[in-house]
Order: sequence, then structure tokens, then C-alpha cells
Amino acid sequence: MEVPGAGYVVLTLLAALFGWLSLTYARRLVTVARVLRRGVRAGGECVRVESEPYHRSDARRYFFAFHTADGTRVEFEDLASWSTKEGTPVTVTYDPRDPRGTATVAGRGTWSPVLSALALVTGCGLAALGFATLLWFEIRGGS
Repeated sequence: MEVPGAGYVVLTLLAALFGWLSLTYARRLVTVARVLRRGVRAGGECVRVESEPYHRSDARRYFFAFHTADGTRVEFEDLASWSTKEGTPVTVTYDPRDPRGTATVAGRGTWSPVLSALALVTGCGLAALGFATLLWFEIRGGS
């Protein structure tokens, strides 16, 4: 059974999803670039690595902690390499006005936070463009 217009809906939703993801990562890219230029550096460590329940996915979430200049402990989530384990020391760069919202792992043994965010922006942006192009061709009748 074919539902009329279902292809349009699916392509529109996919283009919107990847467009939203691209914008989200673009905002993160701008924040990371600003923090790396003007931010404060501190030593930190990986405090937790979470994986998908029941090992249904390779996805992992990495959580890091550091102390600001005034001694406040801040915990945040960021991208990390597969070799990062709980207790791995890292260098954290952050904006003192918003440590939790701007903290990023930057230093030896990690991907550049700018390259990570740029790769995500590019990938999601290309996916959004691809789905939007497919939708456009679908609407035009494939000609």
C-alpha cells in the first residue's frame, strides 16, 4: 500500500533534521573557535564513558571534569577519541564567564575540537543539501 506524498514527507523531515544538526554544530564550532582563541586552560580528566545499553551501538559518550580558577568543579560532555578511558588526563579550554557551556577538550592526543565540529557541520550540511536536492527532484517529477 502506497501512501500519497509519503516520499515528500520523509525527504522534508530528513532535510530538516540534518539542517538542524548542521546549525547546532555550526554554533558549537563558533563557540569552540572563540574559546580556543581567548579561553583559559586547565587540567582535567575523563570521569565517565557511557556506551549504548546492551551494546547495541558503537556510540559512546565522554564526560570530563576540571576545576576553574576559583575551585569550582565543572563536568561536561565532549567528543573524544576511542582511546580515551576513564581517568585519562586532558587539557580543557573554557570561557570563565560560562565554563560549563563552553568547555572543550583540547590538547595532545585529541582531535582538534575545531576539526571535529567542522567535520560534523560539513557532514550534516551535505546530508541536508542532498535530501533537499532529492526532494526538489521528486517535486519536479524526476525530470
